[in-house]
Amino acid sequence: MSNVTDDLLAQYRHLRQLAPFSHANSITPWLADGQAKYQRKLCDSLEQAIERSGLQDGMTLSFHHAFREGDMVINRVVETLARLGFKNLTLASSSLMSCNDALIEPIRAGVITKIYTSGMRGKLADAISHGLMEEPVQIHSHGGRVKLLQDGELKIDVAFLGVPCSDEFGNANGTHGTSCCGSLGYAMVDAQFARKVVLLTEALVPFPNMPASLVQDQVDYIVRVDQVGDPAKISVGAARVTSNPRELMIARTAADVIEHSGYFVDGFSLQTGSGASSTACTRFLAQKMERHGIAARFALGGITGSIVDLHEKGLIARLLDTQSFDGQAAASLEHNVNHIEISTSVYANPGAKAACCDQLDIVILSALEIDLDFNVNVITGSDGVMRGASGGHCDVAAAANLTIVVAPLTRSRIPTVVRRVTTLVTPGESIDVLVTDQGIAVNPARPEVRQRLAAAGLEVMDIEQLYQRAVALTGEPKAIEFTQRIVGVIRYRDGSVIDVVRQVKEDS
Repeated sequence: MSNVTDDLLAQYRHLRQLAPFSHANSITPWLADGQAKYQRKLCDSLEQAIERSGLQDGMTLSFHHAFREGDMVINRVVETLARLGFKNLTLASSSLMSCNDALIEPIRAGVITKIYTSGMRGKLADAISHGLMEEPVQIHSHGGRVKLLQDGELKIDVAFLGVPCSDEFGNANGTHGTSCCGSLGYAMVDAQFARKVVLLTEALVPFPNMPASLVQDQVDYIVRVDQVGDPAKISVGAARVTSNPRELMIARTAADVIEHSGYFVDGFSLQTGSGASSTACTRFLAQKMERHGIAARFALGGITGSIVDLHEKGLIARLLDTQSFDGQAAASLEHNVNHIEISTSVYANPGAKAACCDQLDIVILSALEIDLDFNVNVITGSDGVMRGASGGHCDVAAAANLTIVVAPLTRSRIPTVVRRVTTLVTPGESIDVLVTDQGIAVNPARPEVRQRLAAAGLEVMDIEQLYQRAVALTGEPKAIEFTQRIVGVIRYRDGSVIDVVRQVKEDS
């Protein structure tokens, strides 16, 4: 073979970088070993998987949050890294929940020194809001996270992805096995961009494990663990189902708004957010769809059991699912052929060649605060502490033809409609209608929508009137006291900084 190479180089000097053939398995030595051929990715322990991944101090690790409050991977991996002596790591989880309070100590110990996430809750969020970290947390939207990865600001060295089942090559999904979580839309993005991918799986099943959400050519190492998550805890917190009369009243009013908005036509598309009133609205919408003989073309985003019900009744043709919000949705993804799993990039990445959210007609979202300019806060509570998530809020608000925010006028004698939001996450130019238990306000930029709702007999008022009504009920809220220190940076979906979160001032 050397003569062949010599002849080639003699005639075409610019091809000198070509290497001569050596033997059949020069880059695939495992093919010469019958056992290694099939088991080369399998690790005996999480520690071995970490070692083989090449993770070092100062690198970035990522996780998904498909199990939400039932996640059992993030804490376990970080605790192991702390025990192994790792320092100065960047944590890039698609979101963090109350179940991640155990991260406080590794942060104090310097194991984690930077965080990228769509949101956080619980004691961890409270500690960070009060100055736990030297470096401010970067808060991004779901679509914005993909753009940060695409642009190279966020570079994942090792992704640790929990899955219910995988085969020995790394074909994995969230619809089979004991702990089914449904769509792995967040994990699909991490598997695409991470330098190394480690799967933590509850079950090893025969090859080929199809359909595969995470595919064998993306996965480097696999370690079997007892449990990756509790699917029963997916639908708690923000994704809960409500029986609260006030939330149900708001949901019913939101369905009325949709009915008379001008967008409630055969073939419309919709998304409901994770808030209680948002998800409950689906039930009331179903009655209206049946009465008018209207069916939706597709529903998008985090899919709930109530959305599945509409699909199975023939009221929604297709479900495009980037996160399954409950067990019914996870089961539907397995057996309904028109319930389709999509990655977060396909869902809402503003840097993608096309995102599904760009096709949305109607989206229903929640809010912690909304101000007189219709700006929305979904991150900080009335005490200035981070307790929410950007999620896909600003992604779908920007893209949908009609964006409806649902929220009670007051919460625990604290106004939801305020003069100026504590933290700006979604700009008012993307919000069209606010629905509260005390009335409806329409953005002045959408006079045609206001006219349609008023003509239908709905109680429409200026947002200033809602604000005055809220203050009359609660009194003017006392301003939150912050220090000058920044503890969080709010990134809009395009990567720009839309606001910051400052450290809450301690009581003297």
